[in-house]
Amino acid sequence: MKLISETEQLIIRQLTLDDAEFIIQLLNEEAFIRYIADKNVRTHADAVNYLTNGPLASYRDYGFGLNLVLLKETATPIGICGLLKREELDYPDLGYAFLTEFCKKGYATEAASSVLNVEMKAHSLNTVLAVTLLDNEGSNRLLQKIGFELKGTMALYGSQNNLYEYTSDK
Repeated sequence: MKLISETEQLIIRQLTLDDAEFIIQLLNEEAFIRYIADKNVRTHADAVNYLTNGPLASYRDYGFGLNLVLLKETATPIGICGLLKREELDYPDLGYAFLTEFCKKGYATEAASSVLNVEMKAHSLNTVLAVTLLDNEGSNRLLQKIGFELKGTMALYGSQNNLYEYTSDK
């Protein structure tokens, strides 16, 4: 497993198949299903399939993907955060999701800022996008807080989303 970054409170590393049980828990959170999607990951086999064809394939194809976020002090997994490459978008986009019990504590902001900084440098990226549902107040706030600029809205996967852009030459 590859370490992406360490922050004051967090360790951010690439996901492995050993993270399957955590992925089942996270992807079945009410907020994940509401604001991201129901990925239909219910079993260990589903989680292995998700990891293999999602994050692990992204690492192989692009050198980046969603990463596991752990509390540094206890090594407790609390969420995922990383860059994604979607066919629908011209640039990679920032994605993240955290267990509800770890939301509103600053962890997502800390992880997103670190991932953005490290991965943009590592992959020579000048622009990263982010999309979030219009009513996802927490994500909209987080993106603005870390320097993303609202560019407009776009339809993605059947829903209207805010489209944000972050450029490193700010």
